[in-house]
Amino acid sequence: MKRILIIEDDMAIAEIERDFLEIEGFETSIATDGHEGLLLASGEYDLILLDLMLPGMSGYDLCRAIREKTNIPIIMVTAKNEVSDKVRGLGLGADDYIAKPFSPTELIARVKANLSQYDRLTNGGTKHSREVEAGPIRINRLTHRVFVYQQEVEFKNKEFELLLFLVSNPDIVFSKEQLYERIWGMDAIGDLKTVAVHINRLREKIEQDPQNPTYIQTIWGAGYRFRL
Repeated sequence: MKRILIIEDDMAIAEIERDFLEIEGFETSIATDGHEGLLLASGEYDLILLDLMLPGMSGYDLCRAIREKTNIPIIMVTAKNEVSDKVRGLGLGADDYIAKPFSPTELIARVKANLSQYDRLTNGGTKHSREVEAGPIRINRLTHRVFVYQQEVEFKNKEFELLLFLVSNPDIVFSKEQLYERIWGMDAIGDLKTVAVHINRLREKIEQDPQNPTYIQTIWGAGYRFRL
């Protein structure tokens, strides 16, 4: 059973997170301030849900301190909508973020996606860890080689990272903002058009009909998802 640590000072929110996670079969613990969260984070957990606005220690400082001890996934749960806040958290080592108010469905989807991705990355260097396959697409993480219908296709670095991220998180809708921050992060210079441009490039390389994509789908008003 996977164990989730919830670090959240608002008990109403923490209990909602706990209840929905336990319905899905996860074991949970709750810490209500930064210092307690840091203490509990030394235990055996598989993922941490981390609020940014905490008493005792900020979520940013706590994220940095936790990351020095462990590489398990950290999902920031934040009421802040400023892009700079989210980018700062990702730059300190968080793996993902979810904004309040959030739907239970999104919470569970992001928890499962981050756990699955972490399991793949830490699977002892096996073929499953090195390679990701989805339909006609095969991606080798170590060599940065991509094969589509068994033919090798060249991808530039950010194209590769974007494709790998989408393929590793199938059926989850990511907004342009989330993709921009996740792939370009602290080094990003530009705007959200960058995401659309790269999505179009990916479609040209993996779709049989880029104008009517099968795999990288646009969800109007929401973002993009990789559909198997």
